Amino acid sequence: MEQAIKTQFAFDSEGVSVVGNLFLPEQREPVGVVVAVGPLTAVKEQASGNYAQAMAERGYAALAFDYRYFGESGGQPRQFENPEANIEDIRNAATALQADDRLSGLPLFGLGICFGAGPMVRSVAEDSRFRAFAGVAGVYTDNANTKAIMGDAYQATIDRARAAERKWRETGEAETIRAVAPNGGDVAMPLREAYEFYGTPRGQVPNYVNGYALQSSAYTLPFDARGAADAIKVPVLIVHSEEALTPELAHAFYAAVKSPKQELWLQSQGQIDFYDTPRLITAAADAVAAFCAES
Repeated sequence: MEQAIKTQFAFDSEGVSVVGNLFLPEQREPVGVVVAVGPLTAVKEQASGNYAQAMAERGYAALAFDYRYFGESGGQPRQFENPEANIEDIRNAATALQADDRLSGLPLFGLGICFGAGPMVRSVAEDSRFRAFAGVAGVYTDNANTKAIMGDAYQATIDRARAAERKWRETGEAETIRAVAPNGGDVAMPLREAYEFYGTPRGQVPNYVNGYALQSSAYTLPFDARGAADAIKVPVLIVHSEEALTPELAHAFYAAVKSPKQELWLQSQGQIDFYDTPRLITAAADAVAAFCAES
């Protein structure tokens, strides 16, 4: 495995400065360019950065960046999750990468980890510049499924989020809840497993904020990644585990894809070990690199 060089890579997205880390193979010219995006509330020094580095070690230029409203990137309110804005950021990242003389003309690939798989697969389905899509432990949200699972809480959560957004627009004050907490509660990610990553030294990095703008739910809950399976025309790779989040949605998404497709089902303890466990990152990155080379 070769070494990767990390450099800062900043670009403009809809008038806002977005900051990323670009990983390049040290000993040779890159064979392609990967845009990697990660989980809900995450920053580039966590899962997306781990996978970007792994892809550079396999010969690809790979970018992990902080979405608008997070980390070192600009945008207000802070900690605001908006999948449609994520898609804009991904598109603008692709434009900036293709304008870089070091990378011009290289094939472009999209890699999404956890919740990031949704905005990324939508981006790839809608943007012909992408050669292929790979999802690792992806959460392929299906709006009909979300409504069925949440029941009455679905609309109540959206109503609360919309009230928070009205307050933001009227006063400039953003209501924020924690992303994770040891005992769950009123948080964005109530799973104990999520707290054991983001809420402990395991996943904490200086750039990460344990927060979630309440108005985000008006955008994240209705977001539907499932529809991209019907629209995508380029090759698709699904890497997942039966112990990770929503394997049933990954199976359903894969079944609906009509373009050339591959899947790799690994053994994991849960979802979060895909973010930082070398065994899983190695297996997933090997599969993604081979897939990109074939696509």
